Amino acid sequence: MSNKTVINIKADKEVKKKAQETALELGLPLSIIINAYLKDFIRRRKVTFSLEPELAPATTKLLRQASEDFKKGKNISPALSTGKEIDDYLD
Repeated sequence: MSNKTVINIKADKEVKKKAQETALELGLPLSIIINAYLKDFIRRRKVTFSLEPELAPATTKLLRQASEDFKKGKNISPALSTGKEIDDYLD
C-alpha cells in the first residue's frame, strides 16, 4: 500500500505550465518540487513571499564584471554633459 495521496489545488494555467517546464529543465517531476516545498513549510513553519525579482544569472554575471571593471578603472567613460561632448567621445 502506498503512502502517497493526491492534493488538488487551483493554480494559474501559465504558472503551472512554467513550473512544469522549469522542473523538466531540472530533470525533476513537478510533484518532487511541490513535495520539497511542503516539507520545507512543515520544517520551518513559515511561508516566505518575496516581491523582489531575482536577476537572471547572465545579468548577475554582467553586473559582477562591470563592478570589477569599475574598480580597475577599465571600460569607464568620462563624465559628459553636452550632446557635442557625447558625439565627440563616441566618434
